[in-house]
Amino acid sequence: MKELRGSLESSTTNASPLIQCYPARPPALGGMGLLIFPGGGYGGLSDYEGEGYARYLAERGVTCFVVQYRLGTDGFHHPAMLEDALAALATVRRNAVALNVNSGLIGVMGSSAGGHLAAHAMVAHEGYRSSVSLRPDFGVLCYPVISMDDEIGHRGSRDMLLGPGPGDALIRECSCELHVTPRTPPCFLWHTREDEMVPFRNSTRFADALHAAGVPFELHVFDKGPHGMGHDLSHPWAAICHHWLSGIAAG
Repeated sequence: MKELRGSLESSTTNASPLIQCYPARPPALGGMGLLIFPGGGYGGLSDYEGEGYARYLAERGVTCFVVQYRLGTDGFHHPAMLEDALAALATVRRNAVALNVNSGLIGVMGSSAGGHLAAHAMVAHEGYRSSVSLRPDFGVLCYPVISMDDEIGHRGSRDMLLGPGPGDALIRECSCELHVTPRTPPCFLWHTREDEMVPFRNSTRFADALHAAGVPFELHVFDKGPHGMGHDLSHPWAAICHHWLSGIAAG
C-alpha cells in the first residue's frame, strides 16, 4: 500500500497527515478520488470507517485515500484537524496524475466526527491559500456530527476538537451548517433515526442549509440502526452511496 505525507502551504499548525492510498480496480469511475476521514469522536480513528470503506469502494472503481488526521487525545485541537484534511486534499490534487485520479473529481468522505471533518473541509476551505483548489468536488457524510451546539451536537467530539469550555464564537465557527454557501459542493448524507449518540437532525440540519443555498444533495434517513452502522456494507446505504457516486462521475 502506497503512503503519502500531506502538506498545506498556508498551514498554521504544520499539517503533515499520513495518507494511505487504495487504487481503484477497473473500471474506474471517471478517475474519481475520495479522501476518507475515519470516525472516532476526534479521539480515535475507526478502521472500518477508513480501510473498510476504502477497500469496498476501490473494488468498485473509486481510488481512495484514508487520512490519518490529528486527534484531541494527542493534545491537538482546531484548526489542526481541518488543516490536515485540507493538506490531504491539496496533496492528492497536486499529485493527481501520478495517483491516476482526475484532479477535478476529488471528494471527501467521513463518518461521525470524521463526517464533521469532511463537512468542515467542504465549507471552510476558502480561508486558506493554496496553489491548487482546496474545494472538494463532492462530499459523502455518514451519520455526521455537524453542529457543535448543545442541542444536537456530540459533546465528546466537541471537547476533543475544541477543548473544554469553548466560547460561542468558536462553537459557531465549527458548526458546519452555519457556513454553507452556494459554492459548497454537492453532498450525499445518510443517518438512522434510532441513532442516540449523534442525532439524525445533524444530517437534516445540514441538508436544510444545502437546500437553502441551492446546493444539490441526497439525504437518506433510515429508520432502524444504532450509531456506527457504516460497518455493515450489506446495508442499503453502501449500494445507494455508490450509485450516487456513479452519477457524480458521469456528470
